[in-house]
Amino acid sequence: MPAILSVSTEVPEFKISQRETEAVVRELFKDSFQDIDRLLRIFNNGQIESRNFVVPKEWFENNHSFEEKNNLYIEKSVELGKEAIVKCLQNEVHLNKRIDEEEIDAVFFVSSSGLATPTIDARIMNKMSFSPHVKRVPLWGLGCAGGGAGLSRAYEYCLAYPSAKVLVLCIELCSITFQRNDTRKSNLVGTSLFADGVACALLAGDDVVKEEQLHKGPVPFITGTQSTLMPDSEDVMGWDINNEGMQVIFSRDIPSIIQDWLKPNVEKFLEKQDVNFTDITHFVAHPGGKKVLEAYEKALGYTSEKTDVSRKILKSHGNMSSPTVLYVLKEFMDGEIQTGDIGLMAALGPGFSSELLQLEWKEEV
Repeated sequence: MPAILSVSTEVPEFKISQRETEAVVRELFKDSFQDIDRLLRIFNNGQIESRNFVVPKEWFENNHSFEEKNNLYIEKSVELGKEAIVKCLQNEVHLNKRIDEEEIDAVFFVSSSGLATPTIDARIMNKMSFSPHVKRVPLWGLGCAGGGAGLSRAYEYCLAYPSAKVLVLCIELCSITFQRNDTRKSNLVGTSLFADGVACALLAGDDVVKEEQLHKGPVPFITGTQSTLMPDSEDVMGWDINNEGMQVIFSRDIPSIIQDWLKPNVEKFLEKQDVNFTDITHFVAHPGGKKVLEAYEKALGYTSEKTDVSRKILKSHGNMSSPTVLYVLKEFMDGEIQTGDIGLMAALGPGFSSELLQLEWKEEV
């Protein structure tokens, strides 16, 4: 059972309150919507207080070409991704000792908010002392499900190579995909919800966990995963690509889809794991938004207490797409966790798809 030994997060420079963002959006869209006051209630009702961006709020007042936005994505992703890796490998809260970059066997890089070839992971490696033989596995287009998918794929790698140390690096700079000329309501909703964030996780196989004793206290071991794709659901969530860049697809039906689809999906997974709903101590859920968290609760029969940590991340950071579930996981790992605690991680994204992971906090294999 591979273990998640360390998680770090990197918070972008510009913190903007929800009230400030609402003022900017009101000015930009006041001539596009007759009912702008009613529509802007989403800023107050979404339970988000602040978000962090790689650009100041003044940046949104002007048009920017796809080329300019993508160049900024590459620049900031390399900068923030490098810092997140350093923090993850030197995490004194989670690790007994620093892990050298040369010890890393594979890097799973997850992103959906920009384009780069060679990918961001290669550009970061050129600024650090990784082995040139590191296996690079870039995962693009998984959106909000990407953090869970990255951990799942890294888990499978560590099952095959139990002496491996693997990084999962998630970077999303949603802010710089913004299009001023997109006057659809889905874009308005997106501006109230999405943010920028970076997170990195260190996973290790059984041999590493047994022999090197790197972690402090109980850590989450991954005991199983499940990936699920809903057929013919491409229009639920994702991007349309146009001359100005990436245009958000964000269906208003997402909460109702979750309510109807998620429970049987989770039940099937837990049955395979021989785990009951009542066995779940911690619900490590990607907080897609207030209505998404409420849909989780209704679908799975959970109280709001089960989504407290996810709600805390949503309140302070918004929806950062793929890194968000790692922000939630870090909160659990930094807190008071007992050996034997069972976690269910859930992240939903384009496809429409889900990634589920069962976690068990233990001291050793």
